[in-house]
Amino acid sequence: MNIPLRRRLLAEFLGSAFLAAVVIGAGIAAQRLSPNDIGLQLFEDAAATAAGRFAIILMLGPVSGGHFNPVVSFVDAHFGGISRRDALAYLPAQIAGCALGAIVANIMFSLSAVSISTHHRASPAHFLSEIIATGGLILVIFALARTRRTNFTPAAVGAYIGAAYFFTSSASFANPAITFGRMFSNTFAGIAPTSVPSFAVAQIVGGAAAILTLKVLYPDVTAAQAADVVIPQLEGHRRPDGALSEPISR
Repeated sequence: MNIPLRRRLLAEFLGSAFLAAVVIGAGIAAQRLSPNDIGLQLFEDAAATAAGRFAIILMLGPVSGGHFNPVVSFVDAHFGGISRRDALAYLPAQIAGCALGAIVANIMFSLSAVSISTHHRASPAHFLSEIIATGGLILVIFALARTRRTNFTPAAVGAYIGAAYFFTSSASFANPAITFGRMFSNTFAGIAPTSVPSFAVAQIVGGAAAILTLKVLYPDVTAAQAADVVIPQLEGHRRPDGALSEPISR
């Protein structure tokens, strides 16, 4: 039985909202708890984000696949895991969810609901960092799918993003939807609107580069494997090849 698209869209919306709330809320808390130590602020935000991603994927992934990221959705569509129509439908849900999550995070810390960030991040180093951060994230996800280790994906995604907070100069946004959402919070985790296009282009380039790399490293990624790319869906979700994936509850 197919999971209705409306349920999957709700899961992507809620997951994206939780993700943005975690990233931005943790950034605000870190800034207040460690006002004089930028390194500690980054560590606190990275740790919360890594743990939050793990939990959010486990919570909502069985409904929608747990993408919460347009690049993941469109790469998945490229390999046949979901249809291009569904990937296009996921996009506004992911963007709207991240925007809502940013607003909720601001309110939770008694800030203005919307405060446009003045944190300019666009630079050649940041551009390269986002290509590497996004490309690496896609490689992690699809390598695990290709080698039938998707049970490790929630933890691996959290671990990779947590590490990439430190090994990239951009702090690893790796997601156009959350990049857009973080624009609405003038806090530690925010990004100025003028920097958003550069980040989004770099993330798209990173996704495209990951596709090419995957075709070399794992040339036989099938639609059946891509259908469960982040986490297998409930109810025997029907893959594009007509086969039913195993329900996660079994």
